[in-house]
Amino acid sequence: MTAIRRVAILGGNRIPFARSNTVYSHVSNQDMLTAALQGLVDRFNLHGLRLGDVSGGAVMKHSRDFNLVRETVLSTTLAPETPAFDIQQACGTGLEAAMLIGNKIALGHIDCGIACGVDTTSDAPIGVNEKMRKILLEANRKKTTGQKLSQIAKVRPSMLIKPTIPRNGEPRTGLSMGEHAELMAKEWGITREDQDQLALASHKNMAAAYERGYFADLITPYKGLSRDNNMRPELTIEKLRSLKPCFDKKVNPGQGTLTPGNSTPLTDGASAVLLASEDWARERNLPVLAYLTFSEVAAVDFFNKKEGLLMAPAYAVPRMLARAGIALQDFDFYEIHEAFAGQVLCTLKAWEDAKYCKERLGLDKPLGSIDRSKLNINGSSLAAGHPFAATGGRLIATLAKMLGDKGSGRGLISICAAGGQGVVAILEK
Repeated sequence: MTAIRRVAILGGNRIPFARSNTVYSHVSNQDMLTAALQGLVDRFNLHGLRLGDVSGGAVMKHSRDFNLVRETVLSTTLAPETPAFDIQQACGTGLEAAMLIGNKIALGHIDCGIACGVDTTSDAPIGVNEKMRKILLEANRKKTTGQKLSQIAKVRPSMLIKPTIPRNGEPRTGLSMGEHAELMAKEWGITREDQDQLALASHKNMAAAYERGYFADLITPYKGLSRDNNMRPELTIEKLRSLKPCFDKKVNPGQGTLTPGNSTPLTDGASAVLLASEDWARERNLPVLAYLTFSEVAAVDFFNKKEGLLMAPAYAVPRMLARAGIALQDFDFYEIHEAFAGQVLCTLKAWEDAKYCKERLGLDKPLGSIDRSKLNINGSSLAAGHPFAATGGRLIATLAKMLGDKGSGRGLISICAAGGQGVVAILEK
């Protein structure tokens, strides 16, 4: 039996993330993913190489995005013999892709691979009106021209102006992710001020990282953009305090704490990460930045048991820590995806809560607090934005570089996802 091999992270690449309906408003998923993937190929001189596998995906996909990742590979200078496959786990897609590629490497099935992700809400798929769709399908089934025309005659003008647009909401509750996060903030008593302060830190930390050139070898400029255009270096706490709540009308009327400033906007972008065995990296003289050592997924019952929609990482992390034999405090860096500032703060508060840890997580004692000075020190989603499937790759690449620069240490990645899911991982050097 083949011995389990260490999974090396050699680096990553992404295009700058852009607010929906701005710079990338006329760019497709495949265009963006190709740019991110080709940038990775260029950076690591992978031209013409046959890699073991490429895994990735998008949450918002058109029918034309069939076999998206494979078609993207064929659009790069990787060897066309490089296989690829699509996955989708909402906001956890990018990290889940890395876990799948990593497992193949660890088991000796492949020696190298790429995990990637992309999303656009500017170029969102729009379907025809449901009644119209059924009429057209029925027309297609008819044999004669007369029968087909008879069916098409049932189309009404109103059907043309009522397309089916993707909903930003959970099918089982009808509530948007922001509304669920508002409920979580209310349940955990997370203040507006604390959320605004976390958002401010994200922008300031990311702006500082850009100024010192930290992302120079992690980003390929695209469509005239060289930085994430959601980032606001000039942001002040006063500006954040002036914004009105935007998710409170249904769930917390007049008392909302989530605003456009402390919530991640809809975003377009793509990312990719190169993973390999140590031997493969050594043969090509590529330094190992970090190793993917542990991972975990979890889900909560947000419908029947009324758990917070974005609380699954609170469950996933202690399970992973138990397998790793370490404590929550045994990390040099914490990369916690900032879907909403309130969501991050709810998770941190849950780990500090003795009752929650005992009754929900089955622990003998609370996980405890983290050192906030180690949290998202180069900024995170509130500043960069959040193209759903691309966030995992951004977090992995950023954290791996941090560990590589330090030369040692351990980092935690935590991502909440739609459907009440959570995907988490540990990187070590």
